[in-house]
Order: sequence, then structure tokens, then C-alpha cells
Amino acid sequence: MRGAPRAASAAAKPARRRKLSPEDYAARFEAEKALQQRRYCNAFKLWQLCALRACRRRAACGGDAKACLARALDAVPHAVQWQARHDILEATPLNLGAPERAARQSMPRDLVPSATAQRGRGTARSSRSERRVVEGAR
Repeated sequence: MRGAPRAASAAAKPARRRKLSPEDYAARFEAEKALQQRRYCNAFKLWQLCALRACRRRAACGGDAKACLARALDAVPHAVQWQARHDILEATPLNLGAPERAARQSMPRDLVPSATAQRGRGTARSSRSERRVVEGAR
């Protein structure tokens, strides 16, 4: 008799998932990071300034999202970046895996390592077209 309830309770427990290897975690994180860069480019409407006609025609980023985001990051105000991150996190499903969730919780500057190294370089003023895109993203 005592064995029956134990067997029933063992069958009711969900199977335990195996832990991701560091290589699998890194691969999934990098894949989601690339998608996150493209999400930020689309949220900031960077396709409006893009030299690629395909991006402007699709009204979405279709080129090198990492380079595009790195170029425009200083022109986008921190409040707009924070709001875009908040909107993306609101749309994130609850059952998303750990590597994907970690990538989605990153701010745009975290996704572009060269942006932190180049922070002090460049022009002090943004161009008029960059300001127009940022104002349109609000």
C-alpha cells in the first residue's frame, strides 16, 4: 500500500531538464543577442537613415544591425532606450529560456561592445537627420 502513492506521485512530477552546457548557453545567447540588436534598430527606426534601399523599402532593419546600432547609439536618448527595453520585456513570454531572457534584459549599449569603448569619440552634436529619427521613435 505504501508503495502505490509513492509511484503515483513520482509519475506526477515533471521530468527534470538537463542543465545547459556553457557552449550551448553561449550559442543561444549570441543568437538571441543578434535578434535583440535588430529589435532595437527597428524600435529606434534606424532603417529611415540606412543606406540600404531594402531596409527603407521594408521599413525594418535588414542589414548589419550591430553596426547600425553602434553608429546611432549616442544619438538615441537614454530615456528612449529604456522605454524600448521596457516594451521588449513586456512582450517577452514567461517561458523563455535563461540565455534568451538574459539577452533580452540587456540595454542597447550592452549589446554593442565597441560603443562603450568609443563613448568619448565622435562629434559632440548629432546630425539633423539622426535627431529626426530619434524624435520619430518617441
